[in-house]
Amino acid sequence: MTPAAPATFPQTLHPRRILQVLDDIDASAPSYTLNRPQALRRVFAVLACVSLCLLLIHYLKYSSVFLDLLRLFSEATENSPNYWYLKIRQTGFLELATYAWWTSWHIVGYVLIPALMIKYLFRDRLVNFGWRWNETSRHWRAYALLLSPILVFIVIASFNREFLAHYPFYKQAGRSWFDFIAWEILYLTQFICLEFFFRGFFLQALRPAVGANAVWIMCVPYLMIHFPKLWPEAFGAISFGLFLGILALRSRSIWGGFFVHAGVAVGMDVASLFQQGRIPKVFWPF
Repeated sequence: MTPAAPATFPQTLHPRRILQVLDDIDASAPSYTLNRPQALRRVFAVLACVSLCLLLIHYLKYSSVFLDLLRLFSEATENSPNYWYLKIRQTGFLELATYAWWTSWHIVGYVLIPALMIKYLFRDRLVNFGWRWNETSRHWRAYALLLSPILVFIVIASFNREFLAHYPFYKQAGRSWFDFIAWEILYLTQFICLEFFFRGFFLQALRPAVGANAVWIMCVPYLMIHFPKLWPEAFGAISFGLFLGILALRSRSIWGGFFVHAGVAVGMDVASLFQQGRIPKVFWPF
């Protein structure tokens, strides 16, 4: 039986071709390269790690945890409970500090813990889990096709009050260029971590055990982390996660997905600030 020809752009993203593309992924290494006992243990280890990481991030990323830590640190250093809170607040960057805390837990949960599993349990190199550029350039049209309609939607959504109230997450982003740049660095670092976790570690670790089914498995928790966001964004995460997962397996890289996310994230923030007339005018806020 002659194997089907690989799907080409734009067929890669065409709904009628999804199963064929997944069949192509299944037919190539490293899909199903583990025997059944190895596959069972791999799935168990990966999903246990994913569950732990998502649990840690969900409960420890919030500013309330950061403020509680400041209070405990103040008491441990024999100061008043609000000592370090007030110190940071006096700098004018308390909210930015809470987002630095938020990003830090994404680094821990999305990168550091999976990296330990890759090194000590899988005996593999971290760079093999999507960090290389690999064939990203070959699929740039597919990534551009994903990003373009979202940017159009962002422009339309920016006329909505709910959108303007929601973005940027950091409410002082329009205060100065320093605030905006510092916030975007934190925000985009979180997206690098997210792409590695879902499209690097999650997919590449499961593929030898379950083949292209790793994409479908990944899509479920990826959708669920979008539940606190606006419903159109959560709804779009279903197809977004599917297509980014397929492209990550075909390109063997997380970077295309990161640049799509970066375009969306920065686009939403800039659109919101522009509509509110809050584009920064000075570099330093004080």
